This record gives sequence, structure tokens and C-alpha cells, in this order.
Amino acid sequence: MIINSIKNISFSSIMDIIVVTYIFYKLYMLIKETRAEQLLKGIILIIFLIPVSSFFHLTMLNWILTKTITIGVLSLIIIFQPEIRRALEHLGRTNFLDRRLIEDEEKLEKIIAEISNAVVNLSKSKTGALIILEQLTGLQDIANSGTRLDAEVSAALLENIFVPNTPLHDGATIIRNGRIVSSGCILPLTSKQDINKKLGTRHRAAIGISENSDALIIIVSEETGIISLAVNGNLTRNYDSDKLRNILVRIIKKTNTKKSTIREQVKIWMEKIKKSN
Repeated sequence: MIINSIKNISFSSIMDIIVVTYIFYKLYMLIKETRAEQLLKGIILIIFLIPVSSFFHLTMLNWILTKTITIGVLSLIIIFQPEIRRALEHLGRTNFLDRRLIEDEEKLEKIIAEISNAVVNLSKSKTGALIILEQLTGLQDIANSGTRLDAEVSAALLENIFVPNTPLHDGATIIRNGRIVSSGCILPLTSKQDINKKLGTRHRAAIGISENSDALIIIVSEETGIISLAVNGNLTRNYDSDKLRNILVRIIKKTNTKKSTIREQVKIWMEKIKKSN
């Protein structure tokens, strides 16, 4: 019987299972290590206790738990509002099939070298800086909050942008496809509570935008000159020029490979779906 069921599974059914599994995985990753994760555990416990209370004839407890679940849908929308908004923003920004990235390795390494040189010089002078390297997740809404530049990436220009007491220094600079798109951009702060208290608003903003996108965010501390990198909600510190250059090139090349693989896989899936129909 099991063998017959397996034989009857179509390609569409497999795709359906994979997509649903991926959605639940992404939803869990969005609420992981947040207050919503603890609330979700509480909801699962309530759902588990309903049949248990019914089995042991705990009428009052069963009634309370059942009514709690009945109004739970509205409560979930209110309680999980920040996480729902974050998930929808993440879904709406992602456009990996059309996103342009630097695929020419020589051009990529040249741009990363310019960024690294600027960051090191800013670090030596203890000039605060916040630089975002956009990848597959579009950040146009963040870019719109700043001043549009559309300029070629150069160490001199980046250093000049973050000169203290100038119009664009207090904010983030976004780099897309090898060009400086916008400067003085406003970023959302992270809601994480377990961050080092010594880290200021610049670092919290970097972590915040890295939680909602796959962007690479470089931070230079104006107090210590320490160079940090925020990726996927995680912050690592104490980078020098070579270390920063190597990790940026490696991550971007990996993203380019991922993009190419996704494109090829989507084409294969579309062809299979057309044939099956």
C-alpha cells in the first residue's frame, strides 16, 4: 500500500511539499530568537492541552482553552504584528530572478578593494560609517529615504561622504551593482535584546537591516574605529583590510552562484510542469 502511494506521487505533489516546507522553515527563521518564538511555544502548548483536558474531563479548563483558541486568530495578528510585517516586507523585497549583481570577477574585486581601502582609512581616523552592499533583496524603499547619488564606487568618495558634520554622514550608504545608489539613508533598528550594550545605534541599525535582507553591512565605529560586518542578523567584529576584502568577495561570489543555480532550476521546473500538463 505504501509502495503504491509512493508511485502515485506526482511531480506537482513533490513541488507542493517542498514549497510548503520551505515556507514554514522561513517563517520559523523569521521568529527565531524573538519574543514571538516564546509565544508560539505557548500556543502549541494550549493546542496540546485541549484534547488532554477533554480526555480527563476537565470541563472548565477545556472551555477556557477552547475559547482562547477561538479568539486566538485575532490575537495572533495583534501579537505577531511586527513579525508579520517583517515577513511581508522580506517577501515583497525579494526579487532574485531580476536582481543584477556584479558577475565580472575583476570588476567585483576592484570595487571591493575601493570599499575596503575607504573603510580602513575611516577606521584609522575613527570616522563612523555605515555601508550597505545590496545583494538579491531589493532595498529601494531604504534608498528612497536618503539622497540619490548614482555614482561610481571609489574610496575617495566614500571617505568624503562620511566626513563628520556634512549633510550625508549621518546615515547609511547603499551600493548596488557596483554603484553608490544613495546616502544618508534611514535604517530600521533591530529588536534583539541580547546585543552588547556598548554597541550604539549604528550597529543596531546594521543588524536590523541584515535581519530583513541578505545585504552585507559594513560598520566603522566612531568611538573605537573597529570595523564590523553584519550578515543575516549576526554581527562580527575586528576586521582588517585583507580579512574584509576576502569575506566580501567570497559571499558575493557565493550569491552569484546561488542566483545562477536558482535560475537554472526554475527553468527545469517550468519545463517539467509544461510537459506534465
